[in-house]
Amino acid sequence: MSDVRPSSMKRITNKKLAQAFIDEQVKAIRKEVGDEKVLLALSGGVDSSVVAALLIKAIGKKLICVHVNHGLLRKGESEQVIQVFKKEMGATLIYRNKAALFLNKLKGVSDPEKKRKIIGKIFIDVFAEEAKKLKDVRYLAQGTIYPDILESKGVKAHHNVGGLPKSLKFELIEPVKFLYKDEVRVVGEALGLPKSMVYRQPFPGPGLGVRCTGAITKDRLEALREADAILRQEIEKLPETPWQYFCVIPDLKSTGIKDGKRYMGWPVILRAVNTKDAVTAKSFEIPYRALYKIRDRIIREVPGVNRVLWDYSDKPVSTIEWE
Repeated sequence: MSDVRPSSMKRITNKKLAQAFIDEQVKAIRKEVGDEKVLLALSGGVDSSVVAALLIKAIGKKLICVHVNHGLLRKGESEQVIQVFKKEMGATLIYRNKAALFLNKLKGVSDPEKKRKIIGKIFIDVFAEEAKKLKDVRYLAQGTIYPDILESKGVKAHHNVGGLPKSLKFELIEPVKFLYKDEVRVVGEALGLPKSMVYRQPFPGPGLGVRCTGAITKDRLEALREADAILRQEIEKLPETPWQYFCVIPDLKSTGIKDGKRYMGWPVILRAVNTKDAVTAKSFEIPYRALYKIRDRIIREVPGVNRVLWDYSDKPVSTIEWE
């Protein structure tokens, strides 16, 4: 099949168009798959979640989802995947907690690109290991969307375009490959996925691994996870929320005072931006009342932290992420 979006394809902008797309894809998936099984790496991100919901509607228990917790997810994300897909939608879901493995392999590694490659390789190895245990699985579903295809053509490698060992001989199913991100979200809503999942903000493949800068340690990673959860809770209360918002904890400490004594703690850096295409981005102005509350909660509730900083630089010259 061509990797070019058909010129006759309408933009999916409302529930009616989304339902028509769902009906069409359900029919096509059932025709192609028949009685065969389909495997899907379910990260909990928007794209893989929508594909999972679509396939559950089409083939039910014949879809086998594998969710790998690499220990670099945000607070509550694995729990949400299990709740939504296994408990509420009745999916066949294999959950593997590999946090210790990932952290062990990342020990002492500070170079951002090396960290990304290690995380990507271990994820593929773990997924391939699970795939080999399964019998009679013919198809592999992927949450590839149209920007992934465009970006993979001479711009950058993408996690949904290749990567698995050639020994795993699957036929690919990519039901949302011609959709843009906004269209995927409309389809997700029509499929009944929770808004918190459908409108989940962008999150890098290596997860918190790129926001815990330098060599990752378990204690700093846990502090980052807790600080990030506080930031998200408070930002979501605002009448207007930014396109992306998160915390960074760099690999450095500064002097602080606690219980009348000197102690060394980490800074938490807040980042919030608005953008249309992620090529350029403007810092989002967090209202001071919210900023003070975020600061107070992080310092009070997160062990090991003694400063809260706000990164309000634009892209360019800064990037959105720190690594």
